[in-house]
Amino acid sequence: MKDGGPKGFDLAQLLAERGAERYELHTKYLNQQLPRMLHTIGFDKVYERAEGAYFWDADGNDYLDMLAGFGVMGLGRHHPVVRKALHDVLDASLADLTRFDCQPLPGLLAEKLLAHSPHLDRVFFGNSGTEAVETALKFARYATGKPRVLYCTHAFHGLTTGSLSVNGESGFRDGFAPLLPDTAIELGDLDALLRELKRGDVAALVVEPIQGKGVHEAPPGFLRAAQELLHRHKALLIADEVQTGLGRTGDFYAYQHEEGVEPDLVCVAKALSGGYVPVGATLGKDWIFRRVYSSMDRVLVHSASFGSNAQAMAAGLAVLAVMEDEETVANARRTGDLLRERLAALIGRYELLHEVRGRGLMIGIEFGRPSSLKLRSRWTVLQAARKGLFAQMVVVPLLQKHRILTQVSGDHLEVIKLIPPLVIGEPEVDRFVTAFTAVMDDAHSGGGLMWDFGRTLVKQAVAHR
Repeated sequence: MKDGGPKGFDLAQLLAERGAERYELHTKYLNQQLPRMLHTIGFDKVYERAEGAYFWDADGNDYLDMLAGFGVMGLGRHHPVVRKALHDVLDASLADLTRFDCQPLPGLLAEKLLAHSPHLDRVFFGNSGTEAVETALKFARYATGKPRVLYCTHAFHGLTTGSLSVNGESGFRDGFAPLLPDTAIELGDLDALLRELKRGDVAALVVEPIQGKGVHEAPPGFLRAAQELLHRHKALLIADEVQTGLGRTGDFYAYQHEEGVEPDLVCVAKALSGGYVPVGATLGKDWIFRRVYSSMDRVLVHSASFGSNAQAMAAGLAVLAVMEDEETVANARRTGDLLRERLAALIGRYELLHEVRGRGLMIGIEFGRPSSLKLRSRWTVLQAARKGLFAQMVVVPLLQKHRILTQVSGDHLEVIKLIPPLVIGEPEVDRFVTAFTAVMDDAHSGGGLMWDFGRTLVKQAVAHR
């Protein structure tokens, strides 16, 4: 290449030259509150590489990932089979996204997904979980001719305007009204569901079989009973499996834990991507799709510019192949049971530890008011400043002292959620339980750096009221 000529693009060189500016760039050009928050709680790490369930920093220290990118990294990071599939699809130079042909990969991925969902018939591919929910909302309203969608308090479902309308947390909704017609009911409240259905304008109930916020599971029998009530009133059941699907809870879908539940529409995303290419999918019954796409005039009535792109479809096919070959669902069930049992065994040992719940590798650890006077007084100070500070006090030393990444399960919750890659095994369970035990020992000792950090959090919470 001659001097002064085009230089092309060198990603490695760009990262070498500018990678150290990561937090400054984010502060200046993106969400300025994210780096501020990370600096405040000491999460402002610099991870150099990742593989499987681990990150490494520049000094070669490993970090155990118990967060999996909010569930995106179901197979861990950089699974070789998914990597190869993406290299292969790029090297194939396919005539992708012509918009006026039918490529084989979307049909093949739909076929594989539907094999795990035998009561469903068709798939729409978008680009994210919130798009999958948006699709389900649109299809349910059009297919039933009714405007209102029911959802459960504390649900998530997404942050675009339609899915935000069925988001059960006011902190996400505030300031974005007006939204779609909607009504919230408590998870498990069949009387409230029936009361709303009797009004005659309900298109569907959208529900997470296990809610991401707080890790609360639908009560036994609720999904089956809700399905029967909905169908009796010509309304649909939408299962949001964006986080719980693809093996997370020890079955391919979380709704499969309850016999006889066959949702009319199912939303998946996150882990289907293999951690590389964003993808969302809405699976549904044939009659719903036929009603939405009722004529050639309506062929593009619902579409996505990047939906069904070859890279996403190849990633999805590779993910499902790995799940079958490596028996990922069975591993999630087996390892999740082991982790949950070992954590639950600690409840009698620590008065601040109140409950361990969940299914598979979706586990909630809930803390609560202690009985001893000294700990109770400190707990009360934290709660008065801001609920959820104790859980944050646990998350921080897990990362800082034990190099384990976790998350608080939602704003104002004293719950830690564990959603690690589905490929972890007994060594990772041992590492987490050992670290968690050490943090709990420190918390119950009544002193040390953990409570010093708690005082810092209290000051910040009070200052930002």
